[in-house]
Amino acid sequence: MSDPIDIVLPVHNEAESIGATLEEFHRVATIENGIPIRFIVCEDGSRDNTVEVIQELSKKLPIHLLTEKGRKGYSRAVIDGFRVTQSNFVGFIDSDGQCDPADFPRFVREHEQGGYDLVFGYRNPRHDHPVRIIMSNAFGLVYRMLFTIPLRDPSCPFLLIRQESLQRVLKGNLGILKQGFWWEFVARCVAAGLKIKEIPVAHRERAAGQTQVYRPTKVPRIAYEHLKGLWVLRRELKSIYKTQ
Repeated sequence: MSDPIDIVLPVHNEAESIGATLEEFHRVATIENGIPIRFIVCEDGSRDNTVEVIQELSKKLPIHLLTEKGRKGYSRAVIDGFRVTQSNFVGFIDSDGQCDPADFPRFVREHEQGGYDLVFGYRNPRHDHPVRIIMSNAFGLVYRMLFTIPLRDPSCPFLLIRQESLQRVLKGNLGILKQGFWWEFVARCVAAGLKIKEIPVAHRERAAGQTQVYRPTKVPRIAYEHLKGLWVLRRELKSIYKTQ
């Protein structure tokens, strides 16, 4: 892959970790492995100095910054980032430093050797708060009752996808599962008939800060919205992709 790969990252209040995340990924991907990249940083209404940190980094790293004062949420930030990508291949990582860039060259090799539409990671093992893991496992049981998903970790935020395949996934009302974006994204990829390869990736402890979504007080509302959204998503996918 000689052309730069756009790497999308949503960012909210990550001033403590975003610099190390971007610098490490650029070093491993480009300097050590010769893979040219460009970061699409989707800043989402941060209240700390995240924007200033990214602007300073952009003086030495290839960064395209999308920023707004208001909070629009994780899903919308990711979608907005995907929509401005221009490269033939589009990558994604979260900005909290849990994705190990050492795995990224394997994503590229799988695309080159296997001709896949999407290479998706699965966390092995997963290092998240126990409440988040319990919620994810419980939701996964219902999710797999409604969708035939051949992936073991459909919520892993580490992937590389072909641009034309991404455009197929962006059809319709993407963003139905506002706190379960990757579950929805994978369901759409499968419904669209993409050729998918899942590979094990390292998952590290969060570098700094804490998750903004999966707090105990939010669990009941998130569970209700997830279950309701699954039925809406199932109907839409049948309509768009003519799934059975």
